Amino acid sequence: MSAVQNDLILVLNCGSSSIKFALYDAAVQPLPRAPWWGGKVEGITGAQPQWSENGQAPQALQLDAKAPYHAALEHIRARVRAFLRQHCAGRGIGVVAHRVVHGGSKYFAPVRMDAAVLADLRSYIPLAPLHQPFALEAIEVLLAHPELPQVAVFDTAFHHTLPEVEKMLPLPYSAWERGVRRYGFHGLSYEYQSLALAERYGAAARGRTIVAHLGSGASLCAMQDLRSVATTMGFSALDGLMMGTRCGALDPGALLYLMEIEKRTLAEVGHMLYHECGLLGVSGVSADPRELLPLEGGNARVQAALALYVRRIVREIGALAAVLGGLDMLVFTAGIGEHNDTLRARVCAGLAFLGVALDAQANARHAPCISSAASRVRVAVEPTNEEWIAAWHAARLLQDGPGAQTL
Repeated sequence: MSAVQNDLILVLNCGSSSIKFALYDAAVQPLPRAPWWGGKVEGITGAQPQWSENGQAPQALQLDAKAPYHAALEHIRARVRAFLRQHCAGRGIGVVAHRVVHGGSKYFAPVRMDAAVLADLRSYIPLAPLHQPFALEAIEVLLAHPELPQVAVFDTAFHHTLPEVEKMLPLPYSAWERGVRRYGFHGLSYEYQSLALAERYGAAARGRTIVAHLGSGASLCAMQDLRSVATTMGFSALDGLMMGTRCGALDPGALLYLMEIEKRTLAEVGHMLYHECGLLGVSGVSADPRELLPLEGGNARVQAALALYVRRIVREIGALAAVLGGLDMLVFTAGIGEHNDTLRARVCAGLAFLGVALDAQANARHAPCISSAASRVRVAVEPTNEEWIAAWHAARLLQDGPGAQTL
């Protein structure tokens, strides 16, 4: 048994205002899909941060207002150390795996972190400003403990199989040479789907499949033989579908108008695109469909927001089906995709032309397969598991690496 199999793997998934963590026991093989223990800190930059473990009710958490993100990381480290003392009989962390959103045009596989790689990854912060800097802050903090291996796994890596025609943007060719291209995101989620769908459906999943990752961020991935061949997010995580607060695909002329005619600054437009658009921007109420659906009966803006949200998903699925030359399987995943039967039904109603037909009762109970016997397309609901994919890669990369360390 290799050294890392006797150790624990800590996964950190850092966003702009939250940090999720999960602890996996690599001594158990195959690596368990569910973490041994985990939790999250939310609202890090807000008025009342919260902490929760193993799905328990959140508790208020006091953080240093001058450096709240660093304080949240320190809180997690302290809780992990306490857990190890209480439950792990002297065992330690063998490796920390980080979900890093952007690997640019250089990193297509998990990589062991050091100062040089960290410097490389900082250059991609403008491409993913909501996530990249925060994952890198966590990595930098832990690099102060060089005996503790760290591995970065990239959301862009799964889309490395995109054909060049899908990666290119219709800009001057010099932009392509400088790395301005479509990268795609949510790759850890899609990679997990490629494994889970093969396990559940076998050869049936290897045909023309579209996976809809619908959460606060959202995208679609067209797969052939469970490899990415097209996706809706592109150069940045602003492209493609309408999202909770992000716009999705947008005529760049509208941005030129806002800046040239309305005199919006670059900073104002950037903030708007990431934080003030999507469901929140159109509805004026919320970025969360769970809050919007009960209000749509008496609120025209909420109606418009939800109708546009569904329309954009249907439009993009139709486009990807054209690229695939048809559709054999449609898979819903992530928070909205896994749990919102109403929006799934509306999307599928718009895809009836492709032969999509739902079983209403199966959809209402969020069954793994929600299509009816008459449907020409299998429609599935498959939970995603980004943290496990990160842990799986870390275990594989470092299976012959150093033994357990303290955190």
